[in-house]
Amino acid sequence: MLKVLLVAVSLSVFITTPSFGMSKENCGTDCKKCHTLSSKEAAELMKPTGASVLSVKESPSRGLFELLVQKDNQKAVIFIDYGKKHLIQGMMVNLAKLEAVSSHKQELPQQKQPTFVDVKSIPVKNAVIMGNPKGSKKLYVFTDPDCPYCRKGHVELKKLAKIAPDVAIHVMLYPLPMHPGAYDKSRSVLESMSHDLLDKAFEGKEIPKPTKESSKKAIDENIKFANANGISGTPTMVMPNGKVEVGMRDAETLKKMLEGK
Repeated sequence: MLKVLLVAVSLSVFITTPSFGMSKENCGTDCKKCHTLSSKEAAELMKPTGASVLSVKESPSRGLFELLVQKDNQKAVIFIDYGKKHLIQGMMVNLAKLEAVSSHKQELPQQKQPTFVDVKSIPVKNAVIMGNPKGSKKLYVFTDPDCPYCRKGHVELKKLAKIAPDVAIHVMLYPLPMHPGAYDKSRSVLESMSHDLLDKAFEGKEIPKPTKESSKKAIDENIKFANANGISGTPTMVMPNGKVEVGMRDAETLKKMLEGK
């Protein structure tokens, strides 16, 4: 459901943009006759993101190009409108079946949908701990400072820390490839281990640039663990017993979940 909502937000922005449209009269049904995007042109458009373009195809939905991109050894699909003015992130969903659709389905890594992970294998040395570090209940949250849902979720985690004094919240920074600035923000937070910097990152405020190679190694370890365990979206929570919960809950609900209610 989280990913469906991401698409809804992305598409709502796109559809209300003045440049949206089929743009050419008498376009007919073969969009490729009027609208093209070469790999070279796509690479130029993607330069500001730092991602490399692996492939360009027509998307399942008319009016969009679908790009398979790679950044920091992660592959993802993004969309560019025919006007070549806007980038759209997220997945496309068939409304009739509520299933993800993609022109690059075969090229994307087929990740398993996790239900449980071994909490002992989580690289907690790379976590920023909110709440009570010595708490008997441990919650692990894979989150991205530039993910809008993670930003809302971070507010709930701060509330949880206040109402559940026996919970150690392990914030596992997991920058997604579609958020080019999140990688360095995550590194900077880990270098400082500062809650103030963590809050600023999730508030969208400017924070210092990273300077230590060790932080790169730490974030890469988080990414490697997430990829190996099928965690592909944020926020994703791992409960104390290893159960994976995709998405975020409000603080009161999280407290009850951690109490087994």
